[in-house]
Amino acid sequence: MRSAIRRTLILASAVAATTVCVTACSSEESTAAAPSTSRTHATTGGVVATPPPTTAPPTIVDPSLNGPLQSAAAANDAAQVRDLLARGAEIESRDGQGRTPLVTATKNRGVDAARVLIDAGADVNAKDDIEDSAYLYAGAEGYDTILRMTLDHGADLRSVNRFGGTALIPASEHGFVSTVRTLIDAGVDVNHVNTPGWTALHEAVVYGDGSQNHRQVVSDLLDAGADPDIRDADGRTVLTNALNRGQTAVVAVLHDHGAAR
Repeated sequence: MRSAIRRTLILASAVAATTVCVTACSSEESTAAAPSTSRTHATTGGVVATPPPTTAPPTIVDPSLNGPLQSAAAANDAAQVRDLLARGAEIESRDGQGRTPLVTATKNRGVDAARVLIDAGADVNAKDDIEDSAYLYAGAEGYDTILRMTLDHGADLRSVNRFGGTALIPASEHGFVSTVRTLIDAGVDVNHVNTPGWTALHEAVVYGDGSQNHRQVVSDLLDAGADPDIRDADGRTVLTNALNRGQTAVVAVLHDHGAAR
C-alpha cells in the first residue's frame, strides 16, 4: 500500500515539472519571436536610437538684394542674377513700376537673364503696373526667344494687355511673321476682339502698311481660321478697311481667302 502511494506521488511530481517547463519554454519562444517596437537600429557598435527626422533649412530671403537683382536683370547679367537669387533676392519682387525681375529682363530684351529667372521659377504671367507680363511683352515686341521660353513655362494664352488684347494682336499689328506663327501654333484665339474692337486681322490692316510682312500675317491668320467678316467698332470689315487704305495687295489676299465684303 505504501509502495503504491509513493509511486503516485512521484508520478504527480513529474507531471507538474513537465507542465512548468512547457509553460516557461512557450513564454520564452513567444518573447523571442515578438517584434520589437523600440525605435532602434543595429550598428557595428551596438544598438543606438534612431535620430528624429530632420527639417529643411529655412529659405534665405534678403530684400536688400532686390534692387541689385532688378539692375542685374536690366543689364542681362545672368551670372549676377543667379548669384543674387542664391543669396536671397526675391524672384517675384517688384520695382517702382510694378515690374518683376523677369519683366525687367524682358523689356530690356535680356534673353540670358530671362532664362535664368524662368528656370528658377519666375512667373511668366506676372504683370507690371501697365499690364505687361513677360509673355505679353515678348509677343508684342517680337522677342521670339523669350516668348518661346514663356510658352514652355506656362504662359496664359488667354491673358490680355491693357488694351484687352492677346499677344497675337500687337504681333500682327507690327507684322512680326515668326511671332504670329509661334502664337498661332501655341493656340492663341485668332478671333479675339480687344477693347477698341479690333481682331488681330483688323490690326494687321488698320495699323499695317500693306507690306510683304503684313500681307503674310494676314494670310497666316486667315489660314488659321481668322474670320474676315467680323466688323470693328465702326461696323467695317477687314476688306473695307483694306480698300479704304489702298492696300491692294492685302485686298487680293483677302479675296483669295473668300472675303467678299
